[in-house]
Amino acid sequence: MNSSLIKNSSGVRVSSVLNKNVKEFGKQYMTDDCGDTCWNSDQGSPQWLQVDFPKCVKIEELHLQFQGGFAGKECWVETKKNDEMKKLHSIYPEDKNSTDTMKVVFQSSTDFFGRIIVYKLDVKGHI
Repeated sequence: MNSSLIKNSSGVRVSSVLNKNVKEFGKQYMTDDCGDTCWNSDQGSPQWLQVDFPKCVKIEELHLQFQGGFAGKECWVETKKNDEMKKLHSIYPEDKNSTDTMKVVFQSSTDFFGRIIVYKLDVKGHI
């Protein structure tokens, strides 16, 4: 059975926060299990979120919940191989893949200004 890898992550990083207001819209709200809080990016594309794990993990599922009108449109997952971020062609890595860093890139957004709002982030798999 897979379990949440976010709780064991060494950190979540994001490309930006709306008006640099981390108290209202910071990255911590993607993983707080509260449906009323969210990370809200600033304007511009691409936006991204990155999860650094303490050691290599096998990612099996990625859960993202967007706000309508502020969802990623062209998106991909990157993982780190040999100290280099590499774009995956599929959001579901093969069984043999493991990584200590995962990045989700939102190349464009459904929002006119390129903003992204994420209410929930979770990554499930095995350490």
